[in-house]
Amino acid sequence: MDNISFDDFLKVDVRTGKVVRAEVFPEARKPAIKLWIDFGDDIGVKKTSAQITVHYTPDTLVGRQVMAVVNFPPRQIGPFMSEVLVLGVPDENGAIVLVGPDQPTPAGGRMH
Repeated sequence: MDNISFDDFLKVDVRTGKVVRAEVFPEARKPAIKLWIDFGDDIGVKKTSAQITVHYTPDTLVGRQVMAVVNFPPRQIGPFMSEVLVLGVPDENGAIVLVGPDQPTPAGGRMH
């Protein structure tokens, strides 16, 4: 594992946001869900897609707080432009489990 400096870590802008819209992404090569996440007034609503269909459905995602990297450049995923990278970790079978705060936090709060 390569070490990074604390200054390098600070360059990664990880924020909390609330999922305000979620839809199945049928055009994706692997099963995925499109997400629209509200990061508050300074950043606004950003969209992304995530391969999280094992543990989540669009209905269970709306209103959920998640953590995402908000300062990566946008990336085209098929016909959909992904603007942020939502964070997750694999369970014992490799299915992604989303990372989020365990208490309510204001939208756009930066990880420290």
